[in-house]
Amino acid sequence: MELLKVLVAVKTYPIPSAKYDELSCTAGVRESGEFVRLYPINYRDLPWDQQFKKYQWIEVLAEKHTGRDFRKESWRPDSTSVRLVGEPIPTVRGDWTKRGEYVLKNVARSMEYLRERQEIDHTSLGVIRPREVVDLVVTPDSAEWKQTFLDELRQTRLWDARTKSREPPRKVPWRFQYRFHCEDARCKGHKMTNEDWEVGALYWRLVDGGATPEEAAEGVRKKFLDEICGPRRETHFFVGTVLSYPKSWLVIGTFWPELGKSGSPAGKTRDLFS
Repeated sequence: MELLKVLVAVKTYPIPSAKYDELSCTAGVRESGEFVRLYPINYRDLPWDQQFKKYQWIEVLAEKHTGRDFRKESWRPDSTSVRLVGEPIPTVRGDWTKRGEYVLKNVARSMEYLRERQEIDHTSLGVIRPREVVDLVVTPDSAEWKQTFLDELRQTRLWDARTKSREPPRKVPWRFQYRFHCEDARCKGHKMTNEDWEVGALYWRLVDGGATPEEAAEGVRKKFLDEICGPRRETHFFVGTVLSYPKSWLVIGTFWPELGKSGSPAGKTRDLFS
């Protein structure tokens, strides 16, 4: 086990897991800017004093994943060892400089570049700045988790006194996919699903506030396209791969300060391994 200090930048929407009870990708950077993925962490079942927020430093004992998960950034944490370090790094009137000083230390120039690195050294996490975000495509998806997952999850939680959340998270009945282009001559465009926790959180907040499913989906689209990727924003995407489908990359988080307020070194992208 190694003691890691990680600035959390990403939490993906949780899904039921037959093996891990519930899965949510938690990722961030060390002080050097090195990317780290921590799983499994069942965030909803952490004690209150261990429930970290985005852009908060944590310390946690962890060991490198071995065997099936060969992705270089993956660590298996001891969830009981999670310790919060200070308060989340704040923003001030659209200025994300203090956050960007850490999470934008190693901005990749394109998805094409990240895929090259994946073939060389199993890179599976990164941050990019799209040249152009074309759309956020919204399509209907299943409204329920697979029944086999639900049955196994409920049986496990029935007898596990440590779990607080007896029911699985509500499933968002839509898929949200960014269409964008990279700053790379080889780029022919990308269409990548957005798995950010905040997508699901916003959707259910709108539904619980009285919106229809269609209205809530449109509300998510406006937020994540018109505002987060608006012309006054210096938007970056945190991207990562899926263990079961290692060639598939997802948008797992966004970083969207006002122009000139990102904290990116010289405001430019650079190679991760130069």
